[in-house]
Amino acid sequence: MRRVRKRKTAEERRGRRHVRVRRKVQGTPERPRLVVFRSLKHIYAHLVDDAKGKVLLGVADGSEGVVPERAGKVAKGFAVGLALAERAKKEGITRVVFDRAGYAYHGRVKAVAEGARKGGLEF
Repeated sequence: MRRVRKRKTAEERRGRRHVRVRRKVQGTPERPRLVVFRSLKHIYAHLVDDAKGKVLLGVADGSEGVVPERAGKVAKGFAVGLALAERAKKEGITRVVFDRAGYAYHGRVKAVAEGARKGGLEF
């Protein structure tokens, strides 16, 4: 008789992908990790120093200074990337490593990366 396995939720599958990505991606004080989290309505981006285990700075689509050019969640993601790059440059951070956190690199996640690049961050 065939063994029945419990189905994994989308969140569990994303978590496993994130662990695989995190094996390869490490943030340092010189080059922090830019990690993205997206919920159904909002998007968040943080710069993390994994050596100290600290979040250096974070931006959400509801933060001050985040103004999307047009309506829609992808535009919010682009604005979050721009705002994060602006704040990072004030802190003296110009180079980062990108952590997509198990999400596919398209849509809002890609928009955050493009906004950060346009804002002056180097991946």
